[in-house]
Amino acid sequence: MRIDIISIFPDVFTPLHSSIIKRAQDKNVLLLKIWNLRDFTTDRHKKVDDAPYGGGKGMVFKCDPVFRSIKKVKEENPKGWVILTSPQGKVFNHDTAKKISGKKGLIIICGHYEGVDERIKRVVDEEISIGDYVLTGGEIPAMVITDAVTRLLPGVLPEGAPEYESFINDLLDWPCWTRPEKYRSMKVPKVLLSGDHKKIEQWRLKKAIEITKAKRPDLYRLYLKK
Repeated sequence: MRIDIISIFPDVFTPLHSSIIKRAQDKNVLLLKIWNLRDFTTDRHKKVDDAPYGGGKGMVFKCDPVFRSIKKVKEENPKGWVILTSPQGKVFNHDTAKKISGKKGLIIICGHYEGVDERIKRVVDEEISIGDYVLTGGEIPAMVITDAVTRLLPGVLPEGAPEYESFINDLLDWPCWTRPEKYRSMKVPKVLLSGDHKKIEQWRLKKAIEITKAKRPDLYRLYLKK
């Protein structure tokens, strides 16, 4: 999959060059490119924003640099699904990440300032928010989306691994332990030491349901509907 990110702060994306995302790039499962929106301006000050019509505080992304950038990026990523990070967007979750991971490509515009000129949304396929709060800009959301989507691409994680993570089937993950078997009088549950894989699977499902009911009743209600 190819992911292009358009930002006015291209230097902040260092985390996308490490860990699982780096391995995905090394394996040619993911092609990632960061673009500087200021490179698509036509004035010597490389201005990407202006004051909003009607007055008010804050600045707004101008149309021209964004339209120019999308046109250029589309030349290299013609089937890229265009996302605008925005507080007005659909709240990002596992189902959205899974849907996006099936696209031919992805282009993320990092929102900033007070917002974007409304006409920019004509070249956007989807607006996405990562939560009901306001951030300084769309760079962190872009990294969140890229990370979540990359993990779901075939060949990135060991086969079957994504099927055992939180939010699959609307359940949180079950509790986990590792060595030593006993630590400061705290012991690993006996069922996990039994070697009986069927019992372990049943126990893990039971615990996942209990944890989801206690911590995320909203997810638990969705689980009950299935």
